[in-house]
This record gives sequence, structure tokens and C-alpha cells, in this order.
Amino acid sequence: MTNETARRRFLAGLAAFSCSPAFVQDHAFAQAHRGHSHTAPAGTSPDRLATQFGGPFTLTDHNGRRVSDRDFRDRFMLVYFGFTRCTDTCPVDLPVIAQALDAVGPLADKLVPLFVTVDPANDTPPVMATYVAAFHPRLIGLTGSEAEIAATAKAYKVHRRKLTQPHHGAGEYAVDHGSLIYLIGPDGRFVTLLPHNSGAERLAAILRKYLA
Repeated sequence: MTNETARRRFLAGLAAFSCSPAFVQDHAFAQAHRGHSHTAPAGTSPDRLATQFGGPFTLTDHNGRRVSDRDFRDRFMLVYFGFTRCTDTCPVDLPVIAQALDAVGPLADKLVPLFVTVDPANDTPPVMATYVAAFHPRLIGLTGSEAEIAATAKAYKVHRRKLTQPHHGAGEYAVDHGSLIYLIGPDGRFVTLLPHNSGAERLAAILRKYLA
């Protein structure tokens, strides 16, 4: 087996394994208790996930402005992928994120919540603007071209798959997508995965450990 083949198998397994709620929860708390540093203490192995999630992007926000990850470099980014016509995970996860933002109070000023669409064909800036406003005034919707969204999803190891729905009419579809929440540091580097199914109180508790 070549080194490249081994690397690809590791990343494929990591992407699948990291979607486990138990893994996400354990990793989030392990990272929080470890501290804010991205550098592993002497004599320990570096976090294998630290270089596997996240990366630069240039997208369009819900106000129609072009933005990049560098525009948020002085704050933590809380990144969640979904789409406005989602009927299962997004309507559940986004209110939890909104409640957690309110729960951390002034500490939320150190963080910018980003909702990145996995359905850019439908989620134009005006559509995104209406959608994010329904959840939280600080939530920023991001969209872009298919190529831009595909590149961003790839960087965050987010699977996205269009599912046709012929029984709903011609051209109707849904998008199957991952539901992890990513915390990115002010330096633009991945910090931790956050549990999307633990409730607002627990999510807020994890955020406080990094933002305080």
C-alpha cells in the first residue's frame, strides 16, 4: 500500500467516524479541557484532526457581499452546513445554536456564527437573508457558485448529495448533508467539533471554555 493510498483511507474513515455523536462529544470535551493551544504538550501526539477540517474560502454573504475566511480572522467561527429547504436537521440544529449564542452572553462577541448552504442553486443571498433572520440576528448566511460551495464542503469534509424527489413534482430534490458543527479559531485553524445533538445548554458550556 502506498503512502497516498493509506492517507486517503485514513481520511475516508475519519470522515465517517467523526460523524458519530459520541465521537463528536468526546472530542469536543477533550479539546476544551486540553486548553486553547493548537500545539500538543511535550511528549504527546498532536491532534490528528487539527489539520483535517477547515481552510480558506471566498463566498457571498446573505447581503450579497463577497467575504472570505480572513474577514473573520479576529474571532472564532462557528460553522454549520445546511440548506434553507431542509426539513429535518437544520430546523433542529439552528435554534440550538441560536440559544447557545444567547446563553454565552457578551462572550458571543468573540464568535461569528456562519450558516453555509449546501444547495447554492436555490439558496441565493435574498433566500438566505430571510432564512437566517428567522433564527438569530447575528447568524450569517453564506452561499456562492457550485464550485465555491463544493470546495468549501470538501475542506470541511462535509458530504452533500442531491436526492431527487419525483413524487413531489418534476425537478424537486433534497440535499443529504452532514450536520457537524465546527469551531474555528481566530487564527483560522480548526479547534474542535461540537455536538449538534446535546442541547443549547451543553453547547454553550463548551463554547464558554474557549471564549472565556
